[in-house]
Parts: sequence; C-alpha cells; structure tokens
Amino acid sequence: ACLKAAAVRMGFPVLLKASAGGGGRGMRVVQAESEIDRELALAREEAIKAFGEGSMMVEKLIPSPRHIEVQILADSHGQTACLFDRECSLQRRHQKVIEEAPSPVMTEDLWARMREACLRLVKESGYVGAGTVEFITDQAATDFYFLEVNARLQVEHPVTEMITGLDLVRQQILIAQGEKLSLPEPLMKGDRRAIQGHAIEARIIAEDPSKGFLPSIGRILGWAEPQGPGIRFDGGFQAGDEISQHYDSLIGKLIAHGARSE
Repeated sequence: ACLKAAAVRMGFPVLLKASAGGGGRGMRVVQAESEIDRELALAREEAIKAFGEGSMMVEKLIPSPRHIEVQILADSHGQTACLFDRECSLQRRHQKVIEEAPSPVMTEDLWARMREACLRLVKESGYVGAGTVEFITDQAATDFYFLEVNARLQVEHPVTEMITGLDLVRQQILIAQGEKLSLPEPLMKGDRRAIQGHAIEARIIAEDPSKGFLPSIGRILGWAEPQGPGIRFDGGFQAGDEISQHYDSLIGKLIAHGARSE
C-alpha cells in the first residue's frame, strides 16, 4: 500500500525495482495506476527467484535517460576523492555493455554538482572504502537523480584506472588497512584537467546473437586476446574452458585507452 501510494504521488510512469539486487531482474515499468498491482506481483516473483528476497522500491521513470556514475575512494580519516565519471548508458536488458570515462556529455557545472552530491553522501553516511555513486540524468544531462551506491569496485573500474593512472584495487586495500589517502592534489580536488585521455570498455559476453543476445553456454573452441598500444584485456578464460549456466555470462573486458588530444 505504501509503495502504491508513493507511485501515485510521484506520478506515472514509474519504475518498480527489486531492493535486493540489480541487472534488470525484478524490474518493471508501470505506465498507469491500474497496472501497478499486476506488475508489482510479477516484479516480486522475479526478485524472489533471482535474489531470494522480494522487497521492492519505486522511483520516477525518466524516459531516454543517461546512466552516469562517479568512482569514489573514502578513507577512515575523513578524506574522499571523487575520481571522475563514467558513462554507462549503452545497456542491454538493463545490463551495462559499453562503459567509458569520462562521460562525453559531462560539463564543469554538472561535474561540480555531482561531485558535491557524492561528498555529502559520503560524509552523511560515514562511508569508508572504494565505491560507486550512480546517477540517472535526463537526455540533455542537465538535471541528475540519485540511483544507488555500489559499495565495491565494479566491472567497469578499469576505465577509471586508465584515465587516472591509479590502481584502484591497491587503493581499496590501503583504505581497508586504515591508511590515509595519498593521491595527487588534482585528483583529490576532482580537477578535470587531471584526466588522462579517454577510455572505453566493452564487456565480452557469452551470448547467442541469433536468440536476441541471450546468455549462451558451452565449450570455448577458440580464444585470442587483442593486443596493441592502449589495449588492455581483463579475462580469465582460454580455449577449452567450459561456460556454465552457474556463473555470470561475462567472460572478459576489452579496454581501449587514448591520450588526450591537444
């Protein structure tokens, strides 16, 4: 009843989402109040199957949104670094497919407001560690709305590593050991002049194009990793390995980095 009332207050269309997980599972668009009971039941059923828990949340649906997120590092000494932005708008079934850093639509004004929102969130919550603050913007990327915080490094963190020169895994471990952030001042201050070029990541996924790019299982018959200047490949498979239904269909990440053009 509370969720339905909240949906009516914010106005339709709205988006129902599973509280316990993501990736598009337990997610339903509701176009009108008459649809909410049916869509809520379907979303809960999906959530329970996927996550073992059926609690839901509701948010305003923004047509044709952009998905922009900010990589943060926050230590136990009150310091927070916002390591710029990533554009994650190219998705399939609410699963990110292509990510890039920085976002091609980011402006100095939008960055200043997003960074301030991240700093306030970290301060108010007392968050410590590596994390990602995710936002939805309208198509023009003028207004933004808080989506969620992922309290971990994400699949797309390499693009941030490429444009900052940092090892984010190492930084996360140092924070966990109680050490104080020791980054170059421009990175601590979020100075966009410190961004080192542009990076794009493509998720390599075991999928079947003939079946709408649904996840596919089976044995890998051939495996060749790309190489060359500005190319990084993160993977853990080789020819002969078996792709199982028990694990995620992501099998590799191809990252390309280019220097800033003057």
